[in-house]
Amino acid sequence: MADEPYDVVIYGDTSAAVTAGITATRCGADAVIIAPKHRLGGMTTNGLGWTDIGDDRILGGIAREFYARAWDYYTDPLVWTWTDREAFDLGGSLWNAEDELAGVFEPHVAVMIYDELLADAGVPVETGKWLDREDGVEVDGGRVVSITTLDGTTYRGDVFIDATYEGDLYAAAGIEYTVGREGIDAFDEEWAGVQKGANHHRHNFAVLDEPVDPYVDAGNPDSGLLPLISSEAPGENGQADERLQAFNYRLCLTDVPENRIDWTEPDGYDPAEFELLIRVYEAGWREQFQKFDPIPNGKTDVNNHGPVSTDHIGASYDYPEASYEERQAIEHEHVRYQRSYFHFVATDPRVPDEIQSEMNRWGLAADEFTENDHWPEQIYVREARRLVGTSVMTEHEVLGRRDVEKSVGMGAYTLDSHHVQRYIDEDGAVQNEGDIGVSPPTPYEISYDALTPKAAQCPNVLVPVALSSSHIAFGSIRMEPVYMILGQSAATAAAMAAERDIAVQDVPYDELAAALEADDQRLTLD
Repeated sequence: MADEPYDVVIYGDTSAAVTAGITATRCGADAVIIAPKHRLGGMTTNGLGWTDIGDDRILGGIAREFYARAWDYYTDPLVWTWTDREAFDLGGSLWNAEDELAGVFEPHVAVMIYDELLADAGVPVETGKWLDREDGVEVDGGRVVSITTLDGTTYRGDVFIDATYEGDLYAAAGIEYTVGREGIDAFDEEWAGVQKGANHHRHNFAVLDEPVDPYVDAGNPDSGLLPLISSEAPGENGQADERLQAFNYRLCLTDVPENRIDWTEPDGYDPAEFELLIRVYEAGWREQFQKFDPIPNGKTDVNNHGPVSTDHIGASYDYPEASYEERQAIEHEHVRYQRSYFHFVATDPRVPDEIQSEMNRWGLAADEFTENDHWPEQIYVREARRLVGTSVMTEHEVLGRRDVEKSVGMGAYTLDSHHVQRYIDEDGAVQNEGDIGVSPPTPYEISYDALTPKAAQCPNVLVPVALSSSHIAFGSIRMEPVYMILGQSAATAAAMAAERDIAVQDVPYDELAAALEADDQRLTLD
């Protein structure tokens, strides 16, 4: 334990943790990043190489610096190991030649860029440090004094930044939070709570030409449900629940034979698990490869697509409050499910030939995640805890219905929730529920007050990731570039609060905004 406290202690290994560490150090604060995982950057470095930006006008500061460095990297013809640079030209905000920004990149390139930024700033980073969530947060008079990791190391600080996907630090400090979906009555939100029939993407059974029977013996409820279907009632539209949208791993695949690892049968594989997928094929579905999104060098960022896909619906509900051991079991189950899914599609004789032959062109990229059997280390925690803070971001702010005070960054992506449950409807057919995609009319502002706990609860913690937001608004805010932006803004405020010995809620907004704009943060479209 250091004799003197740090000015700013950042706990987490997400993109927000990285940008917070860089920012605090650039501000002259004595800062440290305490990271559970060794691979910093969260989903940005763990397979999410097809970036959900929405509108790249929101990018400023370190976020813009990151995507500009990605563009610079790919201007070198020598880095195009497996494919030709001239053959890769996406256009748009993902591959912006005019502004020289690359929102698509390989996982190892994202790691390299973050490592360079951290080294250039001289940020001290300690990895493999897991917070003792039972006894490791010391609170005195509501103020967090120190955190202790499972190896017994204690870090004292003036201001703490919880940059985890899960909100583990602030939860252990006793700060108020919520989990799950609010009902419509909570904030008068149109898209709150259960949303049966809101088929905004093509990830539902409504895209099929015929209903799909959920029973082992079609038409016979006594035969039992097929795997991957819940027997629970889904609830009524607009009703609150504690369920979470589905998690998955964003896999980096390749169709370059020299760099491809073919699919193999995983432990625990049971082809009967995917009888529901066979029924989807039998109903005519052939969209298997529509979210094999291209990234450089013949690789993809593979995301969920279709009624039965890589999202393990219903398997993430316990994750926020689970112990580390329980979370690891949930993660292992997701790995088993996804490995089984790809092996099934690649090998089962009932899979349509045109899908199976195409799947066997693809495999894990041999030059990615070499330390983890070519599999991402970070599961996609799309949502866990959410702070109940000084103010709450809702769909009204995201959709431009209500002005935002004290902007510290912007978002632009759709209100995007993946499916939350798979159930049986009143007609006896299987359905998915929870997938929402509603676009804001323009980029929107995010309030500083959504990053701060209520003043009476804690004066020295800031939250740029698991922040104060409704479920449906969080579906837009939860994008990696927004986490980069908010990590920078939170660290600027933390450095000011530490220097002046004031509560984070009392940081003068005019001075904070001026400091952020001086660092090229985009606080408004103006």
